[in-house]
Formats: sequence, structure tokens, C-alpha cells
Amino acid sequence: MKSFSEIETTTKRASRAAGYSWGIAEEVGKSIRLLELYGFPGIKNLNQYYQNKKKEKYQDIKVINQINKSDKSLYCPIMLGVSFLDQIKKLETLKKCSFQGIAYPILLLPFLSRCSEIIGKKIFLEFEENKFLLNFNLSISSNYFQQELPFKSNNTEIIFLENKDNFSDLEWKNLYKLSEDTFVEETDSLKQGAAGAGLTDND
Repeated sequence: MKSFSEIETTTKRASRAAGYSWGIAEEVGKSIRLLELYGFPGIKNLNQYYQNKKKEKYQDIKVINQINKSDKSLYCPIMLGVSFLDQIKKLETLKKCSFQGIAYPILLLPFLSRCSEIIGKKIFLEFEENKFLLNFNLSISSNYFQQELPFKSNNTEIIFLENKDNFSDLEWKNLYKLSEDTFVEETDSLKQGAAGAGLTDND
């Protein structure tokens, strides 16, 4: 089994050879490492994308809007991901954004996962009935079960979720009330028997 460090390094070098700058190649290396770490077919999809890139022209996007439509060719998922990293502070104020025409959309996912960590919010991603919840770059929830992922997405939706508790105020109050049973009023005997510095400790 290949190590994640080897995956990242080899991906970075391959991406440079595929025509990307060393800076972008480094971002691709981190992203493919993340996909493989979470059990998604990153190497497989990146290989297919680079093979198609030799004969297909993909569109870069510099400024992301709430609604984005590719003109003639599909959006490059790598340059789109890099644009997200650069613009995420502004984009989160849009609440959501959509794209028509992204090549190999699974390659966009790790960039968004890292964006989730940057803004401190969960991000929901959906394309072609595949749904992903990105949790601060710590975990990814999905309905993906080893099925073939699409080589293009006609419609992709991204939603920036507001942080909120997964429990009600009453549930929290009940738990907090129970926790109060551990609060013990400190007596002189407890103070003298407590761990730590004693009365004769001169340090």
C-alpha cells in the first residue's frame, strides 16, 4: 500500500508535468492525498482527467459568482478549486453557489473540504445525485458507496451552512443539570487531602 506522503509527492510531480505551476501542483498533491485518505478514488479520477486534458480544452474560472455557467467547455476542477481557496472569505457571504459544467467534480471536493476549515463552517456539495457534507476538513459524510463517479457534472450546488447545535436547549439543560451532580462543595478536609503542593512545599 502506498503511503499518503508518497501519494502527495508523486501527484505533485505529475501535476507539474501536466502543465501546472509548482504552486498549483502542490495544492493538487494535498487534495489527492485528502481524497485517498477518506476513501475516494482520487488517483483514478486524476489520471483520467490528465489523459483527457491532452485532447480536451477545459475552462478556467477566475471570479466565482453565485451562478456560474461554462461557455463552451467544462470547468477545470483544479483551477476552480484553487479559485475557491483564494476567494472563500467572500464566497461564504453568498450562502450558496451553483455551477453548470464541471469536469471530474470529485476533484473539486478536497479543495472545498479545506475551505470548510478556513471559514469554520460545514459545506454541502451535491452533483449528479452524489451528496457530500464537508466537516471542517476533519471528516466527510456522503451517500457515496464505491459507485462510479461521473466524469462531468451538469449541475453542481454548493451551500455554506451556518453553525448550529444538533440538540435542543432543553436537551442541553437536562445534560447540564445532570453534570451539576459532580459539583462538590470544597471542605477544609478536601483541601488538605487534595493532590498537588502541600503546606510544606517551598518550591
